[in-house]
Amino acid sequence: MSARSAPRHQSRRAALQVLYAADVGARAGEPAGSSWTLVFDRVAAHFDLHGGAHAFAKELVQGVEAHRAEIDARIASHARNWRIERMAAVDRNVLRLAAYELLYTATPHSVVIDEAVDLAREFGSDPSPAFINGVLDALARGLREASGEVVP
Repeated sequence: MSARSAPRHQSRRAALQVLYAADVGARAGEPAGSSWTLVFDRVAAHFDLHGGAHAFAKELVQGVEAHRAEIDARIASHARNWRIERMAAVDRNVLRLAAYELLYTATPHSVVIDEAVDLAREFGSDPSPAFINGVLDALARGLREASGEVVP
């Protein structure tokens, strides 16, 4: 990994862990006061992120939280035979993070998918990378078709 891409990768890694902690905490019945900002501060304290990487991680988490309903609907439409709530927590949150980037940022689709697959390899189970790749590829293809781009 190049030195240029390392801070963004670290941001995504931290954002994934915050999303996972918030997701698992919500499912475990943590009090409503455990907002994503509190979870972010608690989890991000364990990462050595410089200012820009910290800000990007926070932007990713905030974006996922702000658009969660649409993101989950998009994922569900491309994850055949898988309901969001039945997915492994890591897979669900890797998909949310990457879907946010695909839908709301200018990051190239290939970069988003590669980063998500790397996170799935690092934190998910053996089938996670292929599952993540398949869902995100379908989502990205749908976005390209919707924009009028010719899709092979």
